Amino acid sequence: MASVYRGEDLTLGRAVAIKILDPGLAADGAFRTRFRLEAQSASRMSHPAIVRVFDAGEETRTGPDGAPHPEPYIVMELVTGRLLKDILAEGPLPLADALRYTDGILEALEYSHLAGVVHRDIKPGNVMVTDAGQVKVMDFGIARAVSDSSSTVAETTAIIGTASYFSPEMAKGDPVDARADIYSAGIVLYEMLAGQPPFRGENPIAVAYQHVSEAPVPPSEVTDAAPRALDAIVLRALAKDPFQRPQTAAAFRDALATAAGRKAPSKRKVESLSNELYGADPRQAAETARSLRQLSSDDTMRRTQSGPPVAWVWAGIALLAALLISVLIWVTAFRPAGAEVTPNALLVPDVVSMTWDRANDVLTESELEVRRVTETSADVPADSVIRTDPLAGTSVAPGDEITVFVSSGIETAAVPPLESLTLDEATRALEGAGLSLGAVSRRSDPDLGKDTVVSATVGAGSVAEGDELPKGTAVDLVVATGTVTVEDFALNYSVDKAVEILRSDAYGLTPVIQEDPSCPATDPRMVKVQSHVGEVPVHSEITLTVCSG
Repeated sequence: MASVYRGEDLTLGRAVAIKILDPGLAADGAFRTRFRLEAQSASRMSHPAIVRVFDAGEETRTGPDGAPHPEPYIVMELVTGRLLKDILAEGPLPLADALRYTDGILEALEYSHLAGVVHRDIKPGNVMVTDAGQVKVMDFGIARAVSDSSSTVAETTAIIGTASYFSPEMAKGDPVDARADIYSAGIVLYEMLAGQPPFRGENPIAVAYQHVSEAPVPPSEVTDAAPRALDAIVLRALAKDPFQRPQTAAAFRDALATAAGRKAPSKRKVESLSNELYGADPRQAAETARSLRQLSSDDTMRRTQSGPPVAWVWAGIALLAALLISVLIWVTAFRPAGAEVTPNALLVPDVVSMTWDRANDVLTESELEVRRVTETSADVPADSVIRTDPLAGTSVAPGDEITVFVSSGIETAAVPPLESLTLDEATRALEGAGLSLGAVSRRSDPDLGKDTVVSATVGAGSVAEGDELPKGTAVDLVVATGTVTVEDFALNYSVDKAVEILRSDAYGLTPVIQEDPSCPATDPRMVKVQSHVGEVPVHSEITLTVCSG
């Protein structure tokens, strides 16, 4: 669609990326409109996990034929790092990296969805990991405002999105909302855990068919490296019905954040969830056929075989009924030798969100043994119950042990000394303290060298050494550019005024006066020539030439 170049912002002195629309597409008004929409939707968003858009416009170039040709462009933040697609090409990721990258993607989606923008093309090729480990989601080129959800994929001239990652509703041509991004993020998480996407085929149509009609295999069954504790979360994110998925990116993030501390569900529970999410639906056959017709240019699909004889159908129903009755009789009439029915069976009370003392009293009164386990939680207040094992409502016998997980509150970390450190030193200091590097912005400071930390903030507030923050918090840093911007004093300033300005705290530079006897002196003495204008290193010498003849 476009070519991307590295450029330099001469006004602000920063490196940028410049996306220029392909000349063949720029001649098409529809493509220029889509290109302009990319800038409009992305420019509304300012978040560390989203590639910033700084500027946009359109130039007119004269082609070899002498005719003018439009050349739209967008100026964006230059991101240095690796595509998640290239990282995935090396194989399955460590669990910690997979969760961290997914959390970054969901953080970006949480922000964009609140801004009314649906990405619609979440895939590893549109996610970048910077050298500092920051996740950056890019290319909102096919994003549309949520209010524009009436336009469907089927109404466009081509399928937008990559088949391996788009949602069932996109495959079927249904209206798309933020939950389509949740599905795509689930596909990316699946691939990071299992080393491969859940659905693969010889062509996009075959993959789209699987998105609509087939159940994914749990990641833990693809590779032993994938933890079973995440199977249920991944399967729910890949639900065919958008209403069965996490309804927001924030809900998806919360589920992942709490999954690591939970007991892995049994294989039977995962199979039960899979049946619930992907089980037989009376409308499934019609839906699948309709979807294939919509995705294929061939609309002449016809049934090539007649249905089974009616007698066979009734015979199958009778056989199934006989089997069910036989199983019921066997369960009620026969019992293995020595088997006993658990007397006085009871259900585990729901004590989630209760204080530890109250939960302990309730469980003890129910004649259950209680074991307390403490763990940190960012969502549950200290000394309150996070969950129990077994879960509330599970049938148990009196005297069974119930493990109660009690919150110890948010685990915090002290902010290390950061000011006057280099960016690399500050990054290591934050990681060593259990914090992470957030957004890095640059500011001119006459006293500090390049990449020296000026200040640190979290959100809208500043932080100082020793402040306690939740572990894992991203700390934003302001670092020095190592330069100051010098205006041109020639012909407009007297030498004395120029020297005063250059020596001021705002510049901190060293002026050097050089006399030129070839031109007549003036009163007051004016600057004739200046050695440097614009960005100069801090503490530089600036030579001011003055007429002395």
